[in-house]
Amino acid sequence: MQNNTIAISIWIAIFMAVLIWSGIGPKDYPTWGLEVAPAVLGFLALGMTYKRFPLTPMLYILILIHSIILIVGGHYTYAEVPLFDDMKEWFGWERNNYDKLGHFVQGFVPVMIARELTIRLNVFNSAKWRTFFIISFCLGFSAFYELIEWWVALLSDEAADSFLGTQGYVWDTQSDMWWCLIGAIIALVSLSKWHDRQLERLD
Repeated sequence: MQNNTIAISIWIAIFMAVLIWSGIGPKDYPTWGLEVAPAVLGFLALGMTYKRFPLTPMLYILILIHSIILIVGGHYTYAEVPLFDDMKEWFGWERNNYDKLGHFVQGFVPVMIARELTIRLNVFNSAKWRTFFIISFCLGFSAFYELIEWWVALLSDEAADSFLGTQGYVWDTQSDMWWCLIGAIIALVSLSKWHDRQLERLD
C-alpha cells in the first residue's frame, strides 16, 4: 500500500511539474489550452476512478508518457518542438515531425486502454474480435480528433495554424491516422503479454 502511495505521488508530481512548466510562456495560450485539455481531462478521470477501478501499473505509465507528449506539444506547438527541429536537420526531414510522434502515441496508448477495459469488463468472448474492435476504436478516435482540428480551424483564425500543424503537408490528415494505426498495432504486438501478466495480478 505504501509503495502504491509513493508511486501515485511521483506520478502526480511529474504530471503537475510538466503541466506548470508548459503553462509558463507557451507560444500562445489558445493553442496551449487546446493541446493540454485532453491530458488534464484524463488526469481528472483517473483521479475519479482510481479507487473503484484502478488500472494496471503499465497503463498508468503509458498514460503519463502520452500526457507529457501532449503537454510539451502545447507549450511549443507541435510544429515547433526544438528537439524535432534539430532532428529535422540531422535526418534531412522537410518538416518538424513531433506531431507524428503524437499521433503514433495516440494509437499506442489508447489501444492499451481499450484492451484493458474490454478484457476486464468482458465485452468480447473472442480475442480476434476484441483486437479488431480496439484497433477500429483507435482509428475512429483519430479521425474524430482530425474533425476537431478542422472545426477549430473554421472557428478560430488565431489558433488554427498552430493547432493544425500541417506545415504545408497536403496529406497530413491521412498521415496522422496512419501513424495512429501503426502505433496501435505495435502496442498490441509488443505489450499484450506483459499486459496480460499485470491483469492477472489485479484479479
